[in-house]
Amino acid sequence: MPRRVIVLVAAVLTASIAAVTPLLAQRTAQAPGRASVAADSLGIDQFAALVRRLSDSGGYFDTDNLISNESSYLHPLTTLERLGVRGGAYIGVGPDQNFSVIARVTPHIVFITDIRRDNLLHHLLFKALFEQARNRTEYVARWLGRTVPSNVDALRDQPIDSIVAWAARTPATSASADAAVRDVRTRVMRYDLALSSGDLATIERFHRAFIAQGPALRFTSTGRAPREYYPTLGQLMLERDLSGRQASYLASDRHFQVVKSLERRNLIVPVVGDLSDANTLPRIGTVLRERGDSLAVLYASNVEDYLIRDGRFAAYAEHVALLPRRANSVIIRSWFGGPGSHPASVRGYYTTQLVQTVASFAADSMVARVRSYRELVQRKWER
Repeated sequence: MPRRVIVLVAAVLTASIAAVTPLLAQRTAQAPGRASVAADSLGIDQFAALVRRLSDSGGYFDTDNLISNESSYLHPLTTLERLGVRGGAYIGVGPDQNFSVIARVTPHIVFITDIRRDNLLHHLLFKALFEQARNRTEYVARWLGRTVPSNVDALRDQPIDSIVAWAARTPATSASADAAVRDVRTRVMRYDLALSSGDLATIERFHRAFIAQGPALRFTSTGRAPREYYPTLGQLMLERDLSGRQASYLASDRHFQVVKSLERRNLIVPVVGDLSDANTLPRIGTVLRERGDSLAVLYASNVEDYLIRDGRFAAYAEHVALLPRRANSVIIRSWFGGPGSHPASVRGYYTTQLVQTVASFAADSMVARVRSYRELVQRKWER
């Protein structure tokens, strides 16, 4: 995961909330149940207003971050199931690896954030693809610019291995690529976000990168070649959780439809924001309180590493502690230490996924003083 791919969203905290102490937050953080949650869908005008309300001007990072570089991204699913993490709000960073956790947790609302405006545009591409596609085969075809099979409805339940193999052996044509790009462009212009010509060009550039490289696409950074442990898009689609199940959001129609439903109802909200600043997490907290909802999952990847390096981790820790939460709300973080570098490392994987309850994070009086990410990831995690 890139450096300051950071977390999301909106509006200004009132003076009274801003003044609440971490101790008070620990007493009041338990949130109301599902019965008090607001609307189960947003109109496109409400969606656009929420994007604008929660987004800042953004910053720069040296990667398009088109796909994840974490081959272990599905490993937390087993822990989330054991802890009973369901519903609530999902806050995440980065591209589509979020969708696989979302498909299992089935949150009420999702916020995807990044310090780069490009990530917001990237997620508008995903939104358009989900809204158009009836099933996984059509989604992958449109995503990678392949011609949608004429019998696509009959392919609803085909294995993910078959979908990836078909995409790998089926080249995009000029006509199929142009049609896919045109269909996305038409749809994203309806999102009431006043996208500029530059925004539309960026969305097209991202889309054509997927089309050109297909399942062979890898995470890349400006001026740096991909590392040998970076998985391809095809490998990410085929990955398994710790129980051995193929578990990406594209592994079954049921999980794909969970994400599609959230996109269709405008409940996956991309935001330009920084997890450590005075806007992003406090604004999300305000929105959750307005909705009568609470945090279920905060997927931070390795963003905390860069917050520690930049001296902004203490502010982030305080913002996390103030979010409305449940007893089993969790943080998912990624460790890039290499094989065997952490007690939770899984053989054959360079990256390690770690899950910690937000309650234990907020109760750790010394956590804000950690001097390195290595120190943080060694402190506490769900075993």
